[in-house]
Amino acid sequence: MRTVIQRVSKASVTIDEIKVSEINGGLLILLGIEEADDKTDIEWLTKKIANLRIFNDENGVMNKSLLEINGEAIVVSQFTLHASTKKGNRPSYIYAAKPEIAIPLYEQFIAELELQLHKKVGTGQFGADMKVALINDGPVTIIIDSKVKE
Repeated sequence: MRTVIQRVSKASVTIDEIKVSEINGGLLILLGIEEADDKTDIEWLTKKIANLRIFNDENGVMNKSLLEINGEAIVVSQFTLHASTKKGNRPSYIYAAKPEIAIPLYEQFIAELELQLHKKVGTGQFGADMKVALINDGPVTIIIDSKVKE
């Protein structure tokens, strides 16, 4: 499971000109799922995200987590995070999980993150053509891969 996490002052997801999610302050989480992912990836990654200390404390130091600031989150499915660009110029998505595997894992990820944060999490719609808008705060952008755990 691979994520691109962006600390945002504002973010939204629009589908067919209808805004389906919007937050003011928190994290925009782009989530890529591969065939080998399972519940252990979800548990590790959601705990890591909820407790990641990337928000400023009273001294302006990144020392607070999403939990500590009571921030919001939006999770957007993004199979292109598993693009392989090794050969040629057209990315291959062979490592991205097929919808029958990815959708249940995406839904489990959202449910587990909601448990970690003790609040509802905004989402996009799996497989939809989404327009994601954000104001990256910092900018702070972090990539976390549950298989690498760096």
